[in-house]
Amino acid sequence: MYQTTLSHRRYHFSDLRDLMAKASPARSGDYLAGVAAQTAEERMAARMALADLPLKTFLQQMLIPYEQDEVTRLIIDSHDQQAFTPIAHLTVGDFRDWLLSERTDSATLAQVSAGITPEMAAAVSKIMRNQDLILVAKKCRVVTQFRNTIGLPGHLSVRLQPNHPTDSLPGIAASMLDGLLYGSGDAVIGINPASDSLPLLEKLNYMLDDVISRFEIPTQSCVLTHVTNTLKLIERGAPVDLVFQSIAGSEAANAGFGINLALLEEAQLAALSLKRGTLGDNVMYFETGQGSCLSGNAHFGVDQQTCEARAYAIARRFSPLLTNTVVGFIGPEYLYDGKQIIRAGLEDHFCGKLLGVPLGCDVCYTNHAEADQDDMDTLLTLLGAAGLTFMMGIPGADDIMLNYQSTSFHDALYIRQLLGLKHAPEFGRWLEKMNIMDPQGQLRDAAINHPLLKQLPYMEVF
Repeated sequence: MYQTTLSHRRYHFSDLRDLMAKASPARSGDYLAGVAAQTAEERMAARMALADLPLKTFLQQMLIPYEQDEVTRLIIDSHDQQAFTPIAHLTVGDFRDWLLSERTDSATLAQVSAGITPEMAAAVSKIMRNQDLILVAKKCRVVTQFRNTIGLPGHLSVRLQPNHPTDSLPGIAASMLDGLLYGSGDAVIGINPASDSLPLLEKLNYMLDDVISRFEIPTQSCVLTHVTNTLKLIERGAPVDLVFQSIAGSEAANAGFGINLALLEEAQLAALSLKRGTLGDNVMYFETGQGSCLSGNAHFGVDQQTCEARAYAIARRFSPLLTNTVVGFIGPEYLYDGKQIIRAGLEDHFCGKLLGVPLGCDVCYTNHAEADQDDMDTLLTLLGAAGLTFMMGIPGADDIMLNYQSTSFHDALYIRQLLGLKHAPEFGRWLEKMNIMDPQGQLRDAAINHPLLKQLPYMEVF
C-alpha cells in the first residue's frame, strides 16, 4: 500500500497499479475503467507519492504478472541493467529532474534508454507538465533507415496516406500524386486497404512498387493489412517493403489482434530475407493508441497511458522504421476532448522517444469527439517543437476510407515552414531533382507537363 498526506487528509493507494492510475491526468478511458482519481486533490496526492517512489520498484513489482503476460516477460527479460545503473538510485521525481537537466543531453539519454522500462517512462510522464514532455522528447534522437534516413534532428517526415473506400487504383494514384507534388511521402507511402482479399492486396503492393521504382523515389511502401496477410504476400513473391501491425501493451490485447511476439518475429525475419532496403534494415511499421487494451477488456486494471507505453517495449524489440500513435482514433470514450488528445499525444511521443522508439503521431480525432481542427493544429505545433519523427499526410486531412480527421499535406507545409524542418535528406534531394522543391526547400508549382502528371500509371483521368 502507498500513502501520502495532502491538506490534512491521508490518501491510501492499494498497490502500484492503483497509484499509477490515480496519478494519471484525467481522461475518459480511465474513468470508464473505474481506475481514475475521483478528485484533483486525490490525483495530486498520488503524484506526490509516485514522485517519492524509487525507479527500481518497477523492476520488483509487476503491474501485469510476469507469469501471465509475455509483454511483461519481454520488459523484464530484456532490461539492460548496465544501462540502468546511472539512474538506478533515483526516485521518479529525481528522474524527472535528471531528464530536464541541461547536463542530460541526447547522447546521455541514448546510453540509458535500454535501462528504462515502459512503466518508468509512464510514471515520470505523469508528474511532468506539457512543456517538460516537449523539452525532454526534443533531446531524444532515434534514427532509422530503409531507403532513406528518418529521425534526424531538424527533420520531419510524412506518411503519404492515399486511402480509398473501394481500393480504386486510379483513386489511390490521384491521392499519391497529390501528396508527392506537395512533398509528402518520405516516411512511407502507406495504404489502409478496405479489403482483405489477397489478390487485391498483392495488386496494391505491385502498384506501390511500380511507382517507387519507376520514378526512383527514395522511400518505402506499406499496405497496412494484418501481419498474417503480409506473410502470405511474401510467400507469393509480392514486393513487400515494410510489415505492418497494430500492437498493444498486454498479451491478452495482442491476442485480440490475432498476434503474439513469435508471429511478429516470424514476419520480421521474412521481410529481412527480401533485402529490399538500400540504406538499412528497419522493416517493421507499428501502430498503437491509448485505449486499445481497455477496449479489448485486456488492461488488468492498468491505466491506459501505461498500457500504451508497454506497447513501445514490443516496438523497441523489433527495431521498426516507424511507430505511430494514432492518438485520437479510438474515440471520446477513451480521450474525450481536445485537451485530453493533446496531452495523450505529448505523453506518447515522450515515452516512445525516451525508450528509443521512432515515434510519430497521427494527430487525429473522430467526428463525435469534443475536438476540432484547431486542437489538431495545437498538437501538431507542440509535437513539431518536440522533435516528432513523422506525421500523416492525407488529402484535405479527411480520410474518406477510415472516416476520421487527421492532418493534410498543407499541414506538413505549415509545420515545416514554421519550424524550418526538412525532409529526409535523400527524399529532399529527389524533390529537387523532380523540380517539386527548389534548393531552399520551397514548393514549386507543378505544370501540366510535370513527369508525375504525364507518366504516373493508373491515372486514366489524365
